[in-house]
Amino acid sequence: MAQDDPATLVSTEWLAAHLQDPDLRILDGSWHMPATGRDAREEYAHEHIPGARFFDIDEISDHRSELPHMAPPTEKFISRLRAMGVGDGHQVVIYDTVGIFSAARVWWLFRLMGKTDVAVLDGGLPKWKAEGRPVDEAPPVVRDRHMTAQRRADLVKDVTQVAAAAKLGDWQIVDARAPERFSGAAPEPRPGLRSGHIPGSRNLPFQEVLNPDGTMKDAAGLRAAFKAAGVDLDTPVITTCGSGVTAAIVSLALERLGHARHALYDGSWAEWGMYNDLKVETG
Repeated sequence: MAQDDPATLVSTEWLAAHLQDPDLRILDGSWHMPATGRDAREEYAHEHIPGARFFDIDEISDHRSELPHMAPPTEKFISRLRAMGVGDGHQVVIYDTVGIFSAARVWWLFRLMGKTDVAVLDGGLPKWKAEGRPVDEAPPVVRDRHMTAQRRADLVKDVTQVAAAAKLGDWQIVDARAPERFSGAAPEPRPGLRSGHIPGSRNLPFQEVLNPDGTMKDAAGLRAAFKAAGVDLDTPVITTCGSGVTAAIVSLALERLGHARHALYDGSWAEWGMYNDLKVETG
């Protein structure tokens, strides 16, 4: 597994070396839970990696759904990215202000739309700044760029497909939430949701695939994390979490390991925990 892979994960050193490439596009994909009180767009306006555009996960979503930040229709994704000056032929690098957090969700959205020249910045803005690399507050110069996309239905699962997987056991369901939420010992941060987990699912908190400095573990570390969670890497995997954000970190880890079949449950617990006719396990 190469450390720098423009289809999954690149280092701050790689980005610094390519910062002036004409076909590089950098996106700030930061997003925060409401309880944090942080405003990702405001933080972006204050400082960002030079040339970065802001990718608003909540805005570039399917507003026809009552669920939070569901994947947008293909046409909306294309429209928003074109307006940001991101299109065909661009190498995209996504970072966030935590380390590896919501940037993985944006990476997954690009993959869902059939784009493969897209990577997450390992360690994100915290690592970039800790190394003394440049940030600014200047808005980027944006020129419209043609973009095509072809949605990959194999990378996303809906509630019916997840319910079937839970019943049949032909896909492993891997939940990236904290152990207390997975077990049902802690309440969900979104009101009105039941506590617990999808029957038969395994718990792999997303922090377990990351190092303490917010970078992603190497191949050996990732395999050990999946093994400790009871995940068989030879079996198809559905990733899930609270609302489809941190599940994408586990999806990124699977992609780094070359796992051939994985998909993300977009509704995640925001959907499953809402319907009383769906079974829930605790403990």
